[in-house]
Amino acid sequence: MTQPFELPHFYMPYPARLNPHLDTARAHSTAWAREMGMLEGSGIWEQADLDAHDYGLLCAYTHPDCDAEALALITDWYVWVFFFDDHFLETFKRSQDRAGGKAYLDRLPLFMPLEPGTPVPEPRNPVEAGLADLWARTVPSMSAGWRRRFAVATEHLLNESLWELSNINEGRIANPVEYIEMRRKVGGAPWSAGLVEYATAEVPASVAGTRPLRVLMETFSDAVHLRNDLFSYQREVEEEGENSNGVLVLETFFGCTTQEAADTVNDVLSSRLHQFEHTALTEVPALALEKGLTPAEVAAVAAYTKGLQDWQSGGHEWHLRSSRYMNENAVAPGGPGPGVLGTSATDVRALLASTGARRLRAWTHRPFQKVGPSRIPDIRMPYPLRLNAGLDGARARLLPWTRKMGMLSEGVWDEDKLAAYDLALCSAGLDPDGSETALDLSAQWLAFGTYGDDYYPLVYGHRRDLAAARLTTERLSACMPLAGEEPIVPVNAMERSLIDLWGRTTAGMDEESRRGLKNAVDVMTRSWVWEVSNQLQHRIPDPVDYLEMRRATFGSDMTMSLCRMGHGPSVPPEVYRSGPVRSLENAAMDFACLLNDVFSYQKEIEYEGEIHNAVLVVQNFFGIDYPAALDIVGDLLNQRMEQFEHVLATEIPVVCEDFSLSAEARAGLDSYVVALQNWMAGILNWHRSVNRYKPEWLASRAHAFLPDRAPAVPVPRAPAPAWTG
Repeated sequence: MTQPFELPHFYMPYPARLNPHLDTARAHSTAWAREMGMLEGSGIWEQADLDAHDYGLLCAYTHPDCDAEALALITDWYVWVFFFDDHFLETFKRSQDRAGGKAYLDRLPLFMPLEPGTPVPEPRNPVEAGLADLWARTVPSMSAGWRRRFAVATEHLLNESLWELSNINEGRIANPVEYIEMRRKVGGAPWSAGLVEYATAEVPASVAGTRPLRVLMETFSDAVHLRNDLFSYQREVEEEGENSNGVLVLETFFGCTTQEAADTVNDVLSSRLHQFEHTALTEVPALALEKGLTPAEVAAVAAYTKGLQDWQSGGHEWHLRSSRYMNENAVAPGGPGPGVLGTSATDVRALLASTGARRLRAWTHRPFQKVGPSRIPDIRMPYPLRLNAGLDGARARLLPWTRKMGMLSEGVWDEDKLAAYDLALCSAGLDPDGSETALDLSAQWLAFGTYGDDYYPLVYGHRRDLAAARLTTERLSACMPLAGEEPIVPVNAMERSLIDLWGRTTAGMDEESRRGLKNAVDVMTRSWVWEVSNQLQHRIPDPVDYLEMRRATFGSDMTMSLCRMGHGPSVPPEVYRSGPVRSLENAAMDFACLLNDVFSYQKEIEYEGEIHNAVLVVQNFFGIDYPAALDIVGDLLNQRMEQFEHVLATEIPVVCEDFSLSAEARAGLDSYVVALQNWMAGILNWHRSVNRYKPEWLASRAHAFLPDRAPAVPVPRAPAPAWTG
């Protein structure tokens, strides 16, 4: 069969290495698969299928340094996960049996008890038998923290298969942002990262949930999945009718040829690998200092990082050799011939030519370019705007509050700026039915978030003072006590305002709700440090990393936490954590974030020398001009609104059925959805109305410190944290 496109030249700078225990793993996995019932008589695989796929070779390449026992266990895990994929395809995807698929998936977590020795059900099929056996063999040597993380990753891998099945049932192809997010879960690479820990070293619990380790895992995952999409396009799309494939997604989204889509997928893949390297070399060492890791813990993180690199190069080598994938002409002309390891003999000149220019662009942007007024594309808004009748009163009360908090006396804001931002107008659209107290609280939270968002780049970025930004962030977190303890004594406007808002907002909350809001605020303030770090390096971020971090820098998690507060306990927490509800929220967040970037383009690029703007990120990544980048961002903006509408119409009703929600809970969820709709409509109206983004107001203002004032910087506490040294 003719290949639908020529495989591109892959960026893969690390040589693939082969574990010497390959033959042992092959023999063991074959015997194990037969014992679990996966071969003859399963209706899915025969011996020839397992031999042709050669998962022993995959694991020997991706885990080159572990011993024979560990390699055999890891190989069994991969045999199991690929068998599950094919079993689910044949049993439920081909018949489009969503109800049967859900019942099948609901049983599998029962075979992964967190406490060793917990009894499990009697297996009914080879997938259940394999999972029960693997879990019992794996967890005794791993910590409780790892068991929880790996169980969650496994459940995501299993349960998000329903998302794929729903899209097949509807004949729907995901949009690119949604696709990368969901592919990361259903594709299983976070799960693979857990097995890398098993093969190398467990990540210390103190850093397992931090941004640098999360980015290592996510960039690893995205690269693994996008590479698989390129090699598996023919099998998945042309032979199996699958529509969860990155090449197909971009082909459909951009209306381009299959070859152009494949080349673009490879560009994104290379960019994710660059992001991995950047994080490993800059953010991970800084994290080790910040957390005071011991030499042994630093060595564990390094071994894990190297394990992820080995997986990338080994996984690529396996794709070149497995009969499961199309791999003709996978090595560029001038590269290695037959029988020679492809990634260990990469054509370096071609590699540099294909990736070097794009990589260099991220650090060579010239700031403060004159770009002229922001161009606003047509923006889809299907939901009506309603404004709170108490708007004028909220405007009048916000000024004295910001003055009292000190926001108008630190050299960042003055009364003219506050009036130009008209934050009460935004609150009036977000909460059209709220009380006077609720409206004031909303406007003041917006003032805190907007002030901090302006303060970090202007003060810490201007002074190139990353340590002070980190100290400020640590102190802001201490302004939000969880159990009634006294907050710190405030030294500046951000601390003073946060202490005030925290006390009034959480007065009637239980500890779990307070913790959720605190975490959301922490996510936002830590993301501001990430922006300052990029600012100091003069580095335009990778598009995927940018879009995910943009939700944090915009304060979206904080806003969502505040939105949920008004909808009572009737909606179970697991509903909010479900894939469709998170997809709905993410679509709303991305709509608002991209909307802000479109309106603020001139303000940020021309007047502030900013690098964190989606239009600029797209310009830089694709090497295109402002109008072309705006077309892409505008399309993505409207796609996110369409995604919101799609999830609301097709997936939220399924959530209500899956969780058997009561009438009260459904009403609470409906109310939350309306709050999200008000949020998007109110934010669009605010951007269109305020002076903050208008060219005539921008031209009349100085965009640095006010000349008669110097912004306050917190004084370090004694003793100073380890990372300040």
